[in-house]
Amino acid sequence: MKYLFTASLAICCLGLSAQDIYKLDHIIEVRIKFLEENWDGQLDSLKQEGDELRLVADVEVDGKKYPGSGVRYKGNSSYFSVRNLGSSKLPFNIKVNHTDKDLRLPGGVTTLKLSNVFRDPSFVREVLAYEIAGKYMPAPKANFAKVYADGKYLGLYNCSESIDEFFLQNYFNENTGPFIKCDPYWDEEQDPDCPISDKASLMYLGEDSLCYKSLYELKEKGHWAKLIELTRILTEHRDSLESILDVDMALWMLAFDNVLVNLDSYIGRLCHNYYLYQDTFGRFHPLVWDMNLCFGGFRYTGLGPALSDAQMTELSPFTHFKEKNEKRPLIMALLNVPLFRKVYIAHMKTILEENFTNGNYLERISAIVKMIEPLVEQDTNRLYDMESFHKNIHETVKADNAPIVGVVKLMSKRADFLKKHPLFQKDTPKISEVIHRKNAEGVNISAKVDGADKVYLCYRVGKYGPFTRSEMANNSGQNSDQIWAFDLEPADGIQYYIIAEGDKTAALSPARAAYEFYEVDKK
Repeated sequence: MKYLFTASLAICCLGLSAQDIYKLDHIIEVRIKFLEENWDGQLDSLKQEGDELRLVADVEVDGKKYPGSGVRYKGNSSYFSVRNLGSSKLPFNIKVNHTDKDLRLPGGVTTLKLSNVFRDPSFVREVLAYEIAGKYMPAPKANFAKVYADGKYLGLYNCSESIDEFFLQNYFNENTGPFIKCDPYWDEEQDPDCPISDKASLMYLGEDSLCYKSLYELKEKGHWAKLIELTRILTEHRDSLESILDVDMALWMLAFDNVLVNLDSYIGRLCHNYYLYQDTFGRFHPLVWDMNLCFGGFRYTGLGPALSDAQMTELSPFTHFKEKNEKRPLIMALLNVPLFRKVYIAHMKTILEENFTNGNYLERISAIVKMIEPLVEQDTNRLYDMESFHKNIHETVKADNAPIVGVVKLMSKRADFLKKHPLFQKDTPKISEVIHRKNAEGVNISAKVDGADKVYLCYRVGKYGPFTRSEMANNSGQNSDQIWAFDLEPADGIQYYIIAEGDKTAALSPARAAYEFYEVDKK
């Protein structure tokens, strides 16, 4: 007997257990009670020395007590620049299970990262960017927190989820693999005997781990060989890339950074602000973080001088690739493959259509501003005045003598630019009627696809692990409908998505694949 199912959508790895504390419409209240009177001086000393040791403090979060929490200052420019200005609104990292390992915040998380909204007069960049990123890839969740220290109100902070062991377990069902922070030690110089690298760009620098140690931070020092292997494959063995890299997640990250003009990232001059995690299947997953300068808050691609507002609006989807910039091997390796390049553009179109051309981001900004405006007004330690807060949603304003483009000013024009880009104007394949049929021999998966030269089924068995990509057969026969199909052996827990490849473009179903996918019902 055959069972016919219209494919139902499943969403991978949502990390729902962390949502309680980071729900965006919930303003957290954080009260820190330090055990030392000169706590700020001690935290300064630890930070200035580059030490991540913490001071012990009793912390309350939304009225619940977390005694023996560990507190330290965090950040680079957001700490040093603000401290030099004499402001008390410095960024914190709080670990509530510092002394009592059993303590957990709602949802099971252990760490609060409290950012002082440095160089974002609008207050919305970080929370909005993370909300958008979380639709397409594992990404920290973020909201706002009212922060007090020893009874004194410090102000309204961004509060974002930490990319740590809990985060990895939540998204990958494991957390013991190689875990790499791709952010150079800015005060350390690279060994002069090593090849010159461009920050944490994944350039291959030879087999000596000493050449990488000023550019990356590894949680376990014995994993340098794994990172070096990735850089070697990106440069010398690109045909093996899918065996060591989650290609689709990397394409989503690059598409996100480009659409949102997030240049304080891999695609910008400083080439940093991402993590890599290698799972038990041997594949590295890139993970985005640090979004306070998203939406054009940082203006340098590394290919020339600072971009003007207009140049950021018209940032090419193929920045670095069209310049054949081998200092960005991740971009060169991925976009040099025609199928990957087409999927990358499809991802850009999805991000654009689901957030910007439909006006959704304007609704989200309006809701966020309405929620936080009274709290920004009450924040006497805010780094920028209320006029800048109101203006920076739409207009370019100065923050620390740097021009910070208005979010709407940038993205309204950027959406128009991308929508009119030749590749965005081309017809794309159309995928419909995705169906799977179960029988004694296995599972037949089919879809109606118009305008495609090739159609691929990407599938796996179980919730985790890589998808296998196989070409589907065109079973249309004499029918005008283009029906493509593929037969799988019987198995429980099959998950899949479809890629339709045309001459210049591609389409995916579901559009957010592989973060979303279809699942064969267990019957």
